[in-house]
Amino acid sequence: MFTGIIEETGRLRLLDISGVTGRIELEASKVLEGANIGDSIAVNGVCLTVVELHTDGFTADVMPETISRTGFSQLRVGDKVNLERAMAANGRFGGHIVSGHIDGVGTVESLEHDGIAVWVSIKAPTEILKLIVEKGSIAIDGISLTVAYVDNERFKVSIIPHTGEETTLLKRHAGDKVNLENDIVGKYVEKLLGLGEPTVYGGTRQKDDNESGLTLEFLAENGF
Repeated sequence: MFTGIIEETGRLRLLDISGVTGRIELEASKVLEGANIGDSIAVNGVCLTVVELHTDGFTADVMPETISRTGFSQLRVGDKVNLERAMAANGRFGGHIVSGHIDGVGTVESLEHDGIAVWVSIKAPTEILKLIVEKGSIAIDGISLTVAYVDNERFKVSIIPHTGEETTLLKRHAGDKVNLENDIVGKYVEKLLGLGEPTVYGGTRQKDDNESGLTLEFLAENGF
C-alpha cells in the first residue's frame, strides 16, 4: 500500500518488453534506502516488485499487460518518473490509500497558471469519472491529489509549487497520457451498492435498477 506522497523522481534507464515478459530499470537514490529484493515500489503509480538492486537504481519485471493498461508505453529512456516505496507501518499517512493498481489512463488537456498554483485538466473515461467527487482524492501517476472540479468528461486538480517541484506532473504537456487510480473507498461503495459489475477490461458496467443488490432503502431500514 502507498500514500501517493512522492519520495523522489527517478530516471528511466531501460524499458525492454519482448514476448511475454519485460524489464524496467530505473535510476534512483532515496527509494533504495532500506530496500530489499521483493519489495514494492510505485513507479508513476504502478506497483512493481524489485528484482535487482544496484548502487544507483533498481530493476523490476514488467508484464505486457502492465504496458497495455498504463501510460508506460509512452516512456522513453531518460524520462523522469515518480517513485514511492510501500508505506511503512510506523510512518505518517500523509496522502490517501493508494494500492498501485491502475484503474485507467487519462489524457492531459491543459495546464493553466493561477497565481502560484497550476490548474491541470485531465480528460478521463466514464468509468473513472463516475467514481471521482469534488474535494475527493485521485492518484495521477501515483501522486495523491485533491479533485477541485469534475464533470462528465474531465476533472481538474490545482497543483501547489511544492508538488510541482517534487513530481513530474507539471512537466507533462497536452496530449500526454497519465496513470489514474480512483479512491478505493468509492470502488467499494460502488460494489456494495450494486451500481456496477466487473467487465473483462477491469472496469464496471452500469446495472439496471432491477439488477441492483444492496439498496439505499435497505440501508435506511437498517439504520444506515
